[in-house]
Amino acid sequence: MSGGDIAGLISAGVFAVLVGLLAIPLVKLGRVFDEAGTAIRDLGTNVTPLLEEATTTISETNKQLARVDTITRGVAEATGNVASLVALTAATVGGPLIKLAGFSAAVKVALGALKSGALKSGARGPKSRAK
Repeated sequence: MSGGDIAGLISAGVFAVLVGLLAIPLVKLGRVFDEAGTAIRDLGTNVTPLLEEATTTISETNKQLARVDTITRGVAEATGNVASLVALTAATVGGPLIKLAGFSAAVKVALGALKSGALKSGARGPKSRAK
């Protein structure tokens, strides 16, 4: 064996050791990729039922919201009817009440004038009393 052959054997041995050292991280990286694939598969199988449940929940929520919308429309209609009824009652009763209030104020002034004797002396109402 010549010196070139020995150098070739040494370089082949160093190359084999280098390949062996590089193979260990590559094998570990392959295991990491396998675990990542398994985790993604498990995630896919676990997410599907969750998504189905979320879809069912959203569907039921939409049904309840439709019911609430119907109730809200009914309440709005009832509120409008009550407002119309209040306006009608105010218009019907309000005029006579104003007249009654004016009449009662006039009666009060007249009775006050009778008590003080202002009507007997010829005075008429609260303006003439101020003299």
